[in-house]
Amino acid sequence: MAVIDEINEVRTRALADIESAQGTDALDTVRVDVLGKSGALTHYLRSMGSIPAGDRAIVGKTLNSVRDEVETALQHKHDALASAELDQSMAQGAVDITLPGRAQQVGTRHLISGIIDEITDIFRGIGYSVASGTEVETDYYNFEALNTPPDHPARGMQDTFYVVDQTGEHSSVRGESDVLLRTQTSGVQAHTMEDQKPPIYIVAPGKVYRRDVADPSHLPQFNQIEGLVVDKGITFGDLRGTLDYVCKQIFGEDRETRFRPHYFPFTEPSAEVDVSCGICHGKGCRFCKGTGWVEVLGCGMVDPNVFGYADIDPEVYSGFAFGMGAERIACLKYNVPDLRMLLAGDMRFLRQF
Repeated sequence: MAVIDEINEVRTRALADIESAQGTDALDTVRVDVLGKSGALTHYLRSMGSIPAGDRAIVGKTLNSVRDEVETALQHKHDALASAELDQSMAQGAVDITLPGRAQQVGTRHLISGIIDEITDIFRGIGYSVASGTEVETDYYNFEALNTPPDHPARGMQDTFYVVDQTGEHSSVRGESDVLLRTQTSGVQAHTMEDQKPPIYIVAPGKVYRRDVADPSHLPQFNQIEGLVVDKGITFGDLRGTLDYVCKQIFGEDRETRFRPHYFPFTEPSAEVDVSCGICHGKGCRFCKGTGWVEVLGCGMVDPNVFGYADIDPEVYSGFAFGMGAERIACLKYNVPDLRMLLAGDMRFLRQF
Protein backbone atom coordinates (compact mmCIF):
# COMPACT_ATOMS: atom_id res chain seq x y z
CA MET A 1 0.00 0.00 0.00
CA ALA A 2 1.43 3.34 -1.09
CA VAL A 3 0.39 5.23 2.07
CA ILE A 4 2.03 2.64 4.31
CA ASP A 5 5.26 2.94 2.28
CA GLU A 6 5.21 6.73 2.63
CA ILE A 7 4.69 6.50 6.39
CA ASN A 8 7.61 4.07 6.69
CA GLU A 9 9.78 6.47 4.71
CA VAL A 10 8.87 9.23 7.20
CA ARG A 11 9.82 6.84 10.03
CA THR A 12 13.18 6.00 8.45
CA ARG A 13 14.10 9.68 7.86
CA ALA A 14 12.94 10.69 11.34
CA LEU A 15 14.97 7.99 13.11
CA ALA A 16 18.04 8.88 11.03
CA ASP A 17 17.67 12.59 11.79
CA ILE A 18 17.20 11.83 15.50
CA GLU A 19 20.33 9.72 15.57
CA SER A 20 22.44 12.40 13.82
CA ALA A 21 21.19 15.34 15.91
CA GLN A 22 24.16 17.08 17.57
CA GLY A 23 22.29 18.98 20.26
CA THR A 24 18.96 19.46 21.97
CA ASP A 25 18.13 22.43 19.70
CA ALA A 26 18.69 20.32 16.57
CA LEU A 27 16.66 17.50 18.10
CA ASP A 28 13.78 19.86 18.79
CA THR A 29 13.83 20.88 15.12
CA VAL A 30 13.43 17.19 14.15
CA ARG A 31 10.49 16.81 16.54
CA VAL A 32 8.68 19.80 15.03
CA ASP A 33 9.33 18.59 11.47
CA VAL A 34 7.83 15.16 12.26
CA LEU A 35 5.28 15.67 15.06
CA GLY A 36 4.55 19.40 14.95
CA LYS A 37 1.28 20.93 13.69
CA SER A 38 2.66 20.91 10.17
CA GLY A 39 4.88 17.85 10.68
CA ALA A 40 5.19 15.03 8.19
CA LEU A 41 3.55 12.41 10.43
CA THR A 42 0.86 14.82 11.59
CA HIS A 43 -0.10 15.34 7.94
CA TYR A 44 -1.08 11.64 7.62
CA LEU A 45 -2.93 11.66 10.95
CA ARG A 46 -5.07 14.59 9.77
CA SER A 47 -5.69 12.87 6.40
CA MET A 48 -7.28 9.73 7.84
CA GLY A 49 -10.70 10.87 6.59
CA SER A 50 -9.54 10.55 3.00
CA ILE A 51 -8.30 6.98 3.46
CA PRO A 52 -10.69 4.29 2.13
CA ALA A 53 -12.71 2.79 4.96
CA GLY A 54 -11.26 -0.67 4.43
CA ASP A 55 -7.68 0.60 4.78
CA ARG A 56 -8.12 2.92 7.77
CA ALA A 57 -7.44 0.29 10.41
CA ILE A 58 -4.07 -0.78 9.02
CA VAL A 59 -3.01 2.80 8.23
CA GLY A 60 -4.06 4.02 11.69
CA LYS A 61 -2.21 1.15 13.38
CA THR A 62 0.93 1.94 11.36
CA LEU A 63 0.73 5.65 12.16
CA ASN A 64 0.35 5.03 15.90
CA SER A 65 3.24 2.56 15.88
CA VAL A 66 5.52 4.96 13.99
CA ARG A 67 4.53 7.89 16.24
CA ASP A 68 5.27 5.87 19.42
CA GLU A 69 8.61 4.72 18.01
CA VAL A 70 9.62 8.27 16.99
CA GLU A 71 8.55 9.74 20.37
CA THR A 72 10.55 7.07 22.23
CA ALA A 73 13.60 7.69 20.07
CA LEU A 74 13.25 11.46 20.63
CA GLN A 75 13.07 10.99 24.41
CA HIS A 76 16.10 8.69 24.58
CA LYS A 77 18.16 10.97 22.37
CA HIS A 78 17.10 14.06 24.34
CA ASP A 79 18.17 12.44 27.63
CA ALA A 80 21.56 11.58 26.16
CA LEU A 81 22.14 14.99 24.61
CA ALA A 82 20.99 16.90 27.72
CA SER A 83 23.32 14.87 29.91
CA ALA A 84 26.25 15.52 27.58
CA GLU A 85 25.50 19.24 27.41
CA LEU A 86 25.31 19.41 31.21
CA ASP A 87 28.66 17.66 31.56
CA GLN A 88 30.21 20.07 29.05
CA SER A 89 28.77 23.11 30.81
CA MET A 90 30.07 21.93 34.19
CA ALA A 91 33.50 21.25 32.72
CA GLN A 92 33.70 24.73 31.20
CA GLY A 93 32.53 26.43 34.38
CA ALA A 94 34.60 24.39 36.78
CA VAL A 95 36.59 26.24 39.41
CA ASP A 96 40.10 25.10 40.18
CA ILE A 97 40.12 25.30 43.96
CA THR A 98 43.90 24.92 44.01
CA LEU A 99 44.38 28.37 42.42
CA PRO A 100 45.08 31.31 44.78
CA GLY A 101 42.05 33.51 45.51
CA ARG A 102 41.55 36.96 44.08
CA ALA A 103 41.83 39.68 46.72
CA GLN A 104 38.73 41.86 46.98
CA GLN A 105 39.18 45.63 47.08
CA VAL A 106 38.05 46.92 50.47
CA GLY A 107 36.65 50.43 50.59
CA THR A 108 37.89 53.02 53.09
CA ARG A 109 36.77 56.43 54.24
CA HIS A 110 37.75 59.26 51.94
CA LEU A 111 40.69 61.37 53.09
CA ILE A 112 38.48 64.47 53.52
CA SER A 113 35.96 62.58 55.69
CA GLY A 114 38.83 61.12 57.70
CA ILE A 115 40.35 64.55 58.36
CA ILE A 116 36.97 65.97 59.46
CA ASP A 117 36.45 63.06 61.85
CA GLU A 118 40.00 63.36 63.16
CA ILE A 119 39.69 67.09 63.91
CA THR A 120 36.24 66.85 65.48
CA ASP A 121 37.46 63.98 67.67
CA ILE A 122 40.34 66.16 68.87
CA PHE A 123 37.91 68.86 69.94
CA ARG A 124 35.52 66.36 71.51
CA GLY A 125 38.45 65.19 73.58
CA ILE A 126 38.80 68.64 75.18
CA GLY A 127 35.11 69.12 75.90
CA TYR A 128 33.66 70.58 72.70
CA SER A 129 30.40 69.44 71.12
CA VAL A 130 29.69 69.22 67.38
CA ALA A 131 27.03 71.51 65.90
CA SER A 132 25.53 71.54 62.42
CA GLY A 133 23.35 73.76 60.28
CA THR A 134 21.75 74.10 56.85
CA GLU A 135 23.80 74.71 53.72
CA VAL A 136 21.17 77.18 52.46
CA GLU A 137 21.38 80.20 54.74
CA THR A 138 20.07 83.74 54.97
CA ASP A 139 22.16 86.84 54.44
CA TYR A 140 21.50 87.80 58.06
CA TYR A 141 23.09 84.73 59.63
CA ASN A 142 25.82 84.35 57.03
CA PHE A 143 26.95 87.99 57.12
CA GLU A 144 25.02 90.54 59.18
CA ALA A 145 24.91 88.67 62.49
CA LEU A 146 28.66 88.08 62.09
CA ASN A 147 29.42 91.79 61.95
CA THR A 148 30.09 91.81 58.20
CA PRO A 149 29.28 95.32 56.90
CA PRO A 150 26.89 95.75 53.92
CA ASP A 151 29.70 97.01 51.67
CA HIS A 152 32.05 94.10 52.41
CA PRO A 153 33.28 92.44 49.15
CA ALA A 154 32.33 88.96 50.39
CA ARG A 155 28.65 89.93 50.22
CA GLY A 156 28.83 90.66 46.49
CA MET A 157 27.45 88.48 43.72
CA GLN A 158 30.97 87.88 42.44
CA ASP A 159 31.86 85.99 45.63
CA THR A 160 28.58 84.47 46.84
CA PHE A 161 26.01 82.09 45.35
CA TYR A 162 22.65 83.78 45.93
CA VAL A 163 19.46 81.77 45.48
CA VAL A 164 17.07 82.95 42.75
CA ASP A 165 13.51 83.97 43.61
CA GLN A 166 10.39 82.00 42.66
CA THR A 167 10.19 83.64 39.23
CA GLY A 168 13.58 82.16 38.34
CA GLU A 169 15.03 85.63 37.87
CA HIS A 170 17.69 87.36 39.87
CA SER A 171 19.42 90.67 39.38
CA SER A 172 23.19 90.94 39.70
CA VAL A 173 22.65 93.75 42.20
CA ARG A 174 23.48 92.61 45.72
CA GLY A 175 20.59 92.70 48.17
CA GLU A 176 17.72 91.54 45.92
CA SER A 177 17.93 88.09 47.52
CA ASP A 178 18.69 87.34 51.16
CA VAL A 179 18.95 83.57 50.64
CA LEU A 180 22.28 82.06 49.66
CA LEU A 181 24.54 79.02 49.79
CA ARG A 182 26.55 79.59 52.92
CA THR A 183 30.10 80.83 52.37
CA GLN A 184 31.17 79.77 55.86
CA THR A 185 29.89 77.65 58.71
CA SER A 186 30.04 80.69 61.00
CA GLY A 187 26.26 80.93 60.58
CA VAL A 188 26.02 77.87 62.81
CA GLN A 189 27.79 79.90 65.50
CA ALA A 190 25.25 82.74 65.14
CA HIS A 191 22.34 80.30 65.48
CA THR A 192 23.96 78.60 68.46
CA MET A 193 24.47 81.88 70.33
CA GLU A 194 20.79 82.70 69.78
CA ASP A 195 19.54 79.30 70.91
CA GLN A 196 21.98 78.43 73.67
CA LYS A 197 23.11 80.32 76.74
CA PRO A 198 26.84 80.41 77.57
CA PRO A 199 29.06 78.59 78.25
CA ILE A 200 29.40 77.50 74.60
CA TYR A 201 32.14 75.22 73.29
CA ILE A 202 31.36 73.97 69.77
CA VAL A 203 32.92 73.02 66.45
CA ALA A 204 30.84 73.21 63.26
CA PRO A 205 32.03 71.14 60.27
CA GLY A 206 30.20 71.34 56.96
CA LYS A 207 30.21 72.14 53.25
CA VAL A 208 30.51 75.77 52.14
CA TYR A 209 30.31 77.41 48.72
CA ARG A 210 32.20 80.27 47.11
CA ARG A 211 32.47 81.56 43.58
CA ASP A 212 36.07 80.48 43.14
CA VAL A 213 37.59 78.85 40.09
CA ALA A 214 39.11 75.49 40.99
CA ASP A 215 42.90 75.66 41.09
CA PRO A 216 45.64 74.12 43.25
CA SER A 217 44.65 76.22 46.29
CA HIS A 218 40.94 77.03 45.74
CA LEU A 219 37.70 75.08 45.28
CA PRO A 220 34.15 76.38 44.69
CA GLN A 221 32.84 73.89 47.24
CA PHE A 222 34.86 72.65 50.19
CA ASN A 223 34.52 71.59 53.81
CA GLN A 224 35.10 74.06 56.61
CA ILE A 225 35.50 73.40 60.30
CA GLU A 226 34.76 76.40 62.49
CA GLY A 227 34.76 76.67 66.26
CA LEU A 228 33.31 78.97 68.89
CA VAL A 229 33.93 79.44 72.60
CA VAL A 230 31.85 81.79 74.74
CA ASP A 231 32.37 81.82 78.49
CA LYS A 232 33.40 84.03 81.35
CA GLY A 233 37.06 85.03 81.49
CA ILE A 234 38.09 83.78 78.03
CA THR A 235 41.32 85.42 76.83
CA PHE A 236 43.57 85.37 73.80
CA GLY A 237 45.84 83.10 75.80
CA ASP A 238 43.05 80.49 75.87
CA LEU A 239 42.72 80.83 72.10
CA ARG A 240 46.43 80.43 71.52
CA GLY A 241 46.80 77.49 73.88
CA THR A 242 43.82 75.67 72.34
CA LEU A 243 44.93 76.08 68.74
CA ASP A 244 48.57 75.28 69.53
CA TYR A 245 47.38 72.01 71.11
CA VAL A 246 45.09 71.20 68.16
CA CYS A 247 47.79 71.90 65.56
CA LYS A 248 50.24 69.63 67.35
CA GLN A 249 47.61 66.89 67.52
CA ILE A 250 46.97 67.19 63.78
CA PHE A 251 50.49 67.69 62.43
CA GLY A 252 52.73 66.29 65.17
CA GLU A 253 54.24 67.35 68.47
CA ASP A 254 57.41 68.60 66.77
CA ARG A 255 55.55 71.29 64.78
CA GLU A 256 55.65 74.87 65.99
CA THR A 257 52.92 77.49 65.61
CA ARG A 258 52.92 81.23 65.18
CA PHE A 259 50.13 83.84 65.19
CA ARG A 260 50.17 86.75 62.74
CA PRO A 261 47.86 89.79 63.05
CA HIS A 262 45.02 89.79 60.52
CA TYR A 263 41.50 91.15 60.01
CA PHE A 264 38.16 89.31 60.13
CA PRO A 265 34.80 91.09 60.63
CA PHE A 266 33.71 88.48 63.15
CA THR A 267 36.69 88.82 65.50
CA GLU A 268 38.85 91.52 67.07
CA PRO A 269 41.75 91.13 67.52
CA SER A 270 42.19 88.62 64.71
CA ALA A 271 45.09 86.44 63.63
CA GLU A 272 46.17 83.85 61.11
CA VAL A 273 47.88 80.73 62.44
CA ASP A 274 50.90 79.15 60.74
CA VAL A 275 52.65 75.87 61.49
CA SER A 276 56.26 75.13 60.75
CA CYS A 277 56.77 73.44 57.39
CA GLY A 278 56.75 69.66 57.66
CA ILE A 279 59.03 69.24 54.65
CA CYS A 280 61.95 71.52 55.51
CA HIS A 281 61.21 71.74 59.26
CA GLY A 282 61.27 75.52 59.22
CA LYS A 283 64.41 75.98 57.13
CA GLY A 284 62.63 77.16 53.98
CA CYS A 285 61.72 75.26 50.82
CA ARG A 286 59.53 75.46 47.71
CA PHE A 287 56.49 74.08 49.55
CA CYS A 288 56.53 76.88 52.15
CA LYS A 289 57.85 79.43 49.61
CA GLY A 290 61.09 79.78 51.54
CA THR A 291 59.45 81.07 54.74
CA GLY A 292 59.60 77.89 56.82
CA TRP A 293 55.87 78.35 57.68
CA VAL A 294 52.52 77.35 56.13
CA GLU A 295 49.19 78.99 56.90
CA VAL A 296 46.54 76.67 58.37
CA LEU A 297 43.64 78.71 59.78
CA GLY A 298 42.20 82.04 60.87
CA CYS A 299 41.04 82.99 64.35
CA GLY A 300 40.41 85.77 66.82
CA MET A 301 38.49 86.99 69.83
CA VAL A 302 34.76 87.37 69.19
CA ASP A 303 33.93 91.01 68.44
CA PRO A 304 31.60 92.45 71.14
CA ASN A 305 29.26 93.65 68.38
CA VAL A 306 28.54 90.01 67.50
CA PHE A 307 27.38 89.33 71.05
CA GLY A 308 24.89 92.16 70.62
CA TYR A 309 23.08 90.28 67.81
CA ALA A 310 22.66 87.27 70.11
CA ASP A 311 21.75 89.26 73.25
CA ILE A 312 24.88 88.12 75.10
CA ASP A 313 26.38 90.68 77.49
CA PRO A 314 29.98 91.41 76.34
CA GLU A 315 30.72 92.85 79.78
CA VAL A 316 30.16 89.42 81.30
CA TYR A 317 31.20 87.02 78.56
CA SER A 318 34.07 86.85 76.08
CA GLY A 319 35.05 84.25 73.57
CA PHE A 320 37.07 83.25 70.56
CA ALA A 321 36.36 81.74 67.16
CA PHE A 322 38.42 80.00 64.49
CA GLY A 323 37.98 78.40 61.10
CA MET A 324 39.94 76.00 58.91
CA GLY A 325 39.42 74.21 55.58
CA ALA A 326 39.45 70.42 55.84
CA GLU A 327 40.88 70.00 52.33
CA ARG A 328 43.69 72.45 53.06
CA ILE A 329 44.52 70.68 56.34
CA ALA A 330 44.60 67.34 54.49
CA CYS A 331 46.96 68.71 51.84
CA LEU A 332 49.26 70.28 54.42
CA LYS A 333 49.34 67.17 56.58
CA TYR A 334 50.13 64.79 53.72
CA ASN A 335 52.11 67.22 51.50
CA VAL A 336 49.58 67.11 48.65
CA PRO A 337 50.38 69.93 46.18
CA ASP A 338 46.92 70.40 44.62
CA LEU A 339 43.47 70.48 46.29
CA ARG A 340 41.88 69.11 43.12
CA MET A 341 43.65 65.80 43.59
CA LEU A 342 41.35 65.10 46.54
CA LEU A 343 38.29 65.23 44.28
CA ALA A 344 39.59 63.54 41.12
CA GLY A 345 38.60 60.02 42.26
CA ASP A 346 41.96 58.50 41.30
CA MET A 347 42.11 55.34 43.42
CA ARG A 348 45.89 55.12 43.04
CA PHE A 349 46.09 58.37 44.98
CA LEU A 350 43.24 57.82 47.45
CA ARG A 351 44.39 54.35 48.54
CA GLN A 352 47.53 55.89 50.03
CA PHE A 353 45.44 57.21 52.90
